Amino acid sequence: MTVRVAVPASSANLGPGYDCFGLALGLYNEFEAHLSEEWSVEVLGEGAGSLPSGADNEVARAAARVFAEIGRPELRAEITCHNGIPVGRGLGSSAAAIVGGLVLADTLAEGRLGRRSLLELAIGIEGHADNVAAALRGGFTISSTRHPGKMSAHIDPAGGLAVLVIMGEHELPTEVARNALPAVIPHADAAANSGNAALVALGIALGVPGYLKSGLHDAIHERYREALIPDLQPVRRLLEALDAGPAVLSGAGPTIIALVQAGDDTRALERARSLAEAARPALSEVGRGRVIALPIDREGARFL
Repeated sequence: MTVRVAVPASSANLGPGYDCFGLALGLYNEFEAHLSEEWSVEVLGEGAGSLPSGADNEVARAAARVFAEIGRPELRAEITCHNGIPVGRGLGSSAAAIVGGLVLADTLAEGRLGRRSLLELAIGIEGHADNVAAALRGGFTISSTRHPGKMSAHIDPAGGLAVLVIMGEHELPTEVARNALPAVIPHADAAANSGNAALVALGIALGVPGYLKSGLHDAIHERYREALIPDLQPVRRLLEALDAGPAVLSGAGPTIIALVQAGDDTRALERARSLAEAARPALSEVGRGRVIALPIDREGARFL
C-alpha cells in the first residue's frame, strides 16, 4: 500500500503570539510512502541535495516514532518528499516534515493513533506546538506552552483572509534566533503583548480589520532578532507605504508576512497578489525579490 499526504506550510507567532499562535498557509510538502525492508528517503524540490536521505531524515524519524509507539519498531518505509516549503525560512518546513512522517506511518500502521495522539507526538519531537498544530489541523491554532498537548485550540478563520509572504533569501536556524532572546523581559512588554495577542486572535476569528491592525505588534521577540534580520524595518516601511502592513516575522524569520483582509477569501487573495506585484520592485532593491501571495489553508494535513 502506498500512502500520499499533503501538509501545509505554517506561520508561527504572528507578532505577539510568541510560541502560541500558528496559521496554516496554502503552500505544501507532499509525501508518499510504502513499507519497505530499509529506510529510504528521496527529497525533491526544496531541500533536495541538502536534506538527509536515510533514517536520519526528519520525515523518517517521525515515522519511526509512530512505529515505536504502536509496538512495531521493526517497521521501515520508503519515502518520497515533494517539497514546496522553503527550508529554514520560518514557514514551518520542519513541522510539515514531522507531521507528514507521523500521518504516513500511522496510516501505514492502519491508523492506530488518533489526531490528538499524533499532535502530542509532534509536539514532543518539535519541542513546541505552534507550527505542528497548524500543519496538522489547518486554519488558526492557539496552543498553551504549559499544557500544549492537551490545550491546543483550533479556529477556522473568518472568511476574507490571505497572506502576503516576503521570503528570506538565507536560512535562519530557529536555535540561532532563540539564542538572540533575553532570559527576562519587562512587565510592560509582557502586558502589551497580552493585549495585542487577544486582538489578533479576535481579528482572525471574527474578521475585524481594526483588531489585526492594532494587534499585530510584538514587544518580546522581534526587536531582539533585528540584528539577525537587518532588513526587517526597511521591509516593514515599504509594506506600510503600500497599505500592506503591519508586517511581522514568520516564526523566527527571516521571512516576513502581512495578513491581508477583504470581503471573502477570493478577494483577499486577489488583493494580496496585487500587493505582491506592487511591492516586488522595491523589495527587490533590498534583496527581497521573492514575494508571493498565499491563501489560508483550512484543512491541515490531508490524504491525496
